[in-house]
Amino acid sequence: MLDSKSGPVIITSALPYANGEIHLGHISSTYLPADIFRRYLKLNQIEVYYLCASDDFGTPVLIETEKKKIKPEDYVKYWHDKDIEDFNSAGIFFDSFSQTSSQTNRKFVQYVFNILRKKDLIYQKVVVQYYCEKDLKFLPDRYVVGKCPYCGAMGQYSDLCEKCGRIPEKILDPKCAICGLPPIRKESNHYFFKLSNFEDVLEGWLNENKFLQHDVKKYVLNWIVEGLQDWDITRDIHWGVNIPVEGNEQKDKVFYGWFDNHLCYISSFIEHLGDINKAREKWNNSKIYHFIGKDIVYHHYLFLPAIRIGIDKEYKLPDFIPTRGHLMLQNNKISKSRNWYIGLREFVELFHPDYLRFYIASICNYSQDDTNFDWNDFEKKINNELIANIGNFVNRTLTFIKKNFDNVIPNPKEYDELDKKALTEMKIIGKTVGDFISSNEIDKALKGILSFSSVFNQYFQRKQPWKDPEQSGSTLYVSINAVRSLSILLAPFVPFSADQIWKQLSLEGNIHEQDWDSIGTILLNPGHKLGNIEPIFKKVDNDKIKEQVNKLNNR
Repeated sequence: MLDSKSGPVIITSALPYANGEIHLGHISSTYLPADIFRRYLKLNQIEVYYLCASDDFGTPVLIETEKKKIKPEDYVKYWHDKDIEDFNSAGIFFDSFSQTSSQTNRKFVQYVFNILRKKDLIYQKVVVQYYCEKDLKFLPDRYVVGKCPYCGAMGQYSDLCEKCGRIPEKILDPKCAICGLPPIRKESNHYFFKLSNFEDVLEGWLNENKFLQHDVKKYVLNWIVEGLQDWDITRDIHWGVNIPVEGNEQKDKVFYGWFDNHLCYISSFIEHLGDINKAREKWNNSKIYHFIGKDIVYHHYLFLPAIRIGIDKEYKLPDFIPTRGHLMLQNNKISKSRNWYIGLREFVELFHPDYLRFYIASICNYSQDDTNFDWNDFEKKINNELIANIGNFVNRTLTFIKKNFDNVIPNPKEYDELDKKALTEMKIIGKTVGDFISSNEIDKALKGILSFSSVFNQYFQRKQPWKDPEQSGSTLYVSINAVRSLSILLAPFVPFSADQIWKQLSLEGNIHEQDWDSIGTILLNPGHKLGNIEPIFKKVDNDKIKEQVNKLNNR
């Protein structure tokens, strides 16, 4: 379990492409688990940095800007700013949300390239590229769609099969993504990174790192056994980081987006601290977590570590790469092209953002297995677990004190066995939940919180304080302290609601700056006056759920 003595922690999440709105599928595997982890670390007084950026380069962005006839710079800035607003609306906050097109990242990418080149890890080779005679341009990556040679999936990009997660060496039945016509072949000179040089060292790193998920490591080790191919790191387009050659920059080629975007994890930190030397020292003395989805395992378990090893581990490799599966929607794959998705901003305008956070956390297991967002299941979990369990205990405790003790915490009597058992539950719950969050098992952590709340609902019910309010001091005293504990336990998961509970308890300070270790301690004293008491949660209306299901089905 991490604590303040463990040293700083740097968290990153996979960079969202700056070419469309953030939807529920984005946050489930990558951003919400990382945000919950960050909030938990802060409650443990750990120095933590949460870094991300918009992924501005690459053919998806360029294709859209060509269609819309606007400048790439303006297009990516729009989505960068909108992404921040969308994330914040769901309580997801970054210490730095930069851009891969920032000057800091451009310079850092060129710096890394020059080191690799000096170490003879870069070479040039003439390759035959797809070229569209109608559009008069080379067609790298997502300019070409076709059939995956590995799994046979149709309509896949030439740089990534979204079905099996592999990078096709040669896409089958290629078509131009702009005009739909078959391209011709044309020669072009490209730069390659010697990924094949790193088979042994990558295999050693994967086997030695005990913190990487076993199922993911097995997956990646099989790729290494099959043999790694050198990696074409340049593209024949104008939008990207220019290639530095003998003091100049090549204008007709740029780096492949997957060469520069993972380097933006580091450049974002350099930008955040404002000093490259301080950033390097801090980075290398921190625990590094890269939160990703299973579709980019290849890049983060092979490309990313190979590049860092290639520059002599000037910046340390990740300690953890928490990897999760995709989020399905009503048992179907989320697809923006088919309009089968729910935008993050759209959701939080319909329901409280904490409802989304609670639901996603409850179904988000720590594996590559896909999970499913189901509107009816969402309604049940919010109404039956968040409200009928947690909300019920919090509200009944606060309202009972308000009604019978003029909103003032009463003096406890001598503890009986039920009181002592309840206090024991309080003492151990912080470690139980904390261990699960530390292990990135946020669904199990949330189950622990629900179990804790259920225990106290049963405790309150068995004690029956309503039968003799004047003799219920111990029950209310123990219960109100359990509410305080519960508010801190909930803070990483449902931060807005936890803050409301904190205010109704009339406690000073920011709940998100409290001490996690205080969860098991009795800190609310007799005579303390509570704040304005009102229900924390509002029941989800079944008619509203039906409306959303129909709306989705009729798209």
